[in-house]
Amino acid sequence: VAHTMQHWHVYVKWNEKLFDEMYQAYTCGRATSDPARGWYQGELWFFDNYIIPLARKLKECGVFGVSSDEYLLYAQANRKEWEARGRDIVEAYMEKYRVNGSRR
Repeated sequence: VAHTMQHWHVYVKWNEKLFDEMYQAYTCGRATSDPARGWYQGELWFFDNYIIPLARKLKECGVFGVSSDEYLLYAQANRKEWEARGRDIVEAYMEKYRVNGSRR
């Protein structure tokens, strides 16, 4: 979950890697649902119900000092950016599969 509370480019890099892993599992028959169908909304839910509350708690307890403020700010900024660009990003993930097939 740490990637969700870092710079946007770090978040997107690791988000794509997780998507790739989940999509590979789907195409190989190890998962029953296509992650592309709910990825965009799932990320928003994850930010709203897990990441941002976690970042707030980290800030409140001050366990990471001033970095705790940054974690919350990055989480909120990444959530906002994902809301604006996430659908296109998921489409770009899928376009890579259409062009290249399996990426591994």
